This record gives sequence, structure tokens and C-alpha cells, in this order.
Amino acid sequence: MTIRAVVWDVDDTLFDYTTADREGMRAHLAAEGLLAGYATPEQALGRWREITDRQWARFSAGEVSFDGQRRDRVRVFLDRELSDAEADAWFRRYIGHYEAAWALFPDVLPALDALAGSHRHAVLSNSSLTVQEHKLRTLGLLDRFESVLCAAELGVSKPEPGAFLAACEALGLPPGQVAYVGDHPEIDGRGAAEAGLLSVWIDRGGVYPRDPDAVSAHRISTLAELPALVRSDTRFGAPSTFG
Repeated sequence: MTIRAVVWDVDDTLFDYTTADREGMRAHLAAEGLLAGYATPEQALGRWREITDRQWARFSAGEVSFDGQRRDRVRVFLDRELSDAEADAWFRRYIGHYEAAWALFPDVLPALDALAGSHRHAVLSNSSLTVQEHKLRTLGLLDRFESVLCAAELGVSKPEPGAFLAACEALGLPPGQVAYVGDHPEIDGRGAAEAGLLSVWIDRGGVYPRDPDAVSAHRISTLAELPALVRSDTRFGAPSTFG
């Protein structure tokens, strides 16, 4: 079946979230005078990352709102009670440093240009529409996408099939005619494949070990590989590049 559209993850797929988060938080903690309590800046950043992952899991499970998980990240990290307003103000100060470090991966624009005219494009993210539309607009990408869908507004998040199917519905296409590109082997790779999309997992740094039991998904190391992949659509009869 011909692939007619590509749906994209944003963070660590189009946008170098890991670098921006690390450098933004490093600058923020220094400005707040919070690095002295840690042996190294990396230790502080590691704790922030762990807290973020735990609170994001609560949001994905529907246990807390998008804003709530942000506030709880701050409260747990600082280990003290804060009002919503105080937590929001702390997080806004962090966002200022974080946004100063925003950048696209260098392979993004060439890949989008190579697919321009031949494929339609949309975004599906486990974030909020306000956050991701602002990010895409700032990075000069928003006009590239027909639709931007986010978990906070959809009420369902990846890897649930409903999230991927909502993106297909927004495009008016069946899953078999849609590719999904994301950086996480489970949330993106397995989730998209199980929803029936052509699943493309970008693993730029070889961060994850190969999983021989994973469902079929195409593993690439750069978006330069994407145009040929979606044009050929070799899902059927080809070995999984997960394992």
C-alpha cells in the first residue's frame, strides 16, 4: 500500500529536546543557586530527568493533568510545598532558559524538503497543543504540517492505538497509508506498528539495545534514510529492523 502521509513525533525526532532540556536546566539551576547541593551539574540534571519521567508516566496514565505534572516535577525536585502559582513561576523561569537552547536536528529540513509535494505531513505528540504549536512556530516548522495533535487535548496518549488512529483520521487516511516517525522504540515504534501504521523508529545515537521480540518497525539512524523508505514501503515480507 502506498504511503501518502507522514506523521511526526516532535521531541528528540524533529527537535533536539534532550540537548535543550539539559542546557536549559543547567542554566536555570545555576541562576536559581541550586547546583551547590549536588556533586556535579550532571547529578542534578539526572535527578530532574528521573522526576520528569515519573511525573510524565502519571500524566500518560491519566492520573494528573498536563499542568499538574509540571507543578509536581518542581515540587518533587525542590522537595518542598509550593502553591500552583509558585510552581508555575519556577517552571516559567526554566522555560526561558530552555527555549534559548532550542534547535532542530540538522537532518530535519532536508528530509521535509525531500518529501515536500509527494507526502502530506502531520504531528502527533504526547504533549499539549499550546506547547508544541509554539515550539514548531518558533522553529519555523508549523506551516509544514496540516494537523498538530497532542495527548493533552486528545485525551489519549501514545502508545495507545487511539492516538495514532486519531492522527490518521485527521488526515482522512487509513493507517496503512500513513507512516509514523518517532524516537522511542516502545512509545513510538511499537505503538505505531500495533496501530497499523508504517512504523519508523529513528535511533540517532544507538541509545536502545536491539529487541528481537519487538514488533515490526523500521529502524533508521538519520532522517536522510526516510524518503526512500516511505516511497518503497517494504513492510510486508521484510525483516524487522528492531531485531
